[in-house]
Amino acid sequence: MPIISSQNLDNLRTGIGVDAHPFDSDGICHLAGLDWPEAKKLAGHSDGDAAAHALCDALLSASNLGDIGQVFGIDRPEWKGASGVKMINYVRQMLDEKKIKVNNVAIQIMGNAPKIAPRRTEAEKVLSDALGAPVTLTSTTTDGMGFTGRGEGISTIATALVQLP
Repeated sequence: MPIISSQNLDNLRTGIGVDAHPFDSDGICHLAGLDWPEAKKLAGHSDGDAAAHALCDALLSASNLGDIGQVFGIDRPEWKGASGVKMINYVRQMLDEKKIKVNNVAIQIMGNAPKIAPRRTEAEKVLSDALGAPVTLTSTTTDGMGFTGRGEGISTIATALVQLP
């Protein structure tokens, strides 16, 4: 896994990514690189993996490489139905080409379902393996407030720390 060098701290950059998707009526939920058959599918142009999308957006922001809409937008038919892990792999390739090192990404998932805690370690491993850098995952509810509290979907936020060459 890449480790940020302390030789040039001036090249450290942070990025924030936010994503939200409503639940769809049919299908399996794809979230944090895993399938969650007990939860409703998340609607979206790709597989709706809001955690992977926030991760990608945080990395793109930190690296000044645009945003998820520019890279994977609905005007890009080749990304229709794509998995969040495939999207992370693509962003990783973009960063590798620019010699940008990822230190870590932290993701917070907000929603009532699925329950993240029982599979947290598994999700962190899938996301970390896809990125080639540590990814940590936390989750919370919104105590009944907003669309996530009403059980209508999932919202996520991610922060990334990278080192530019």
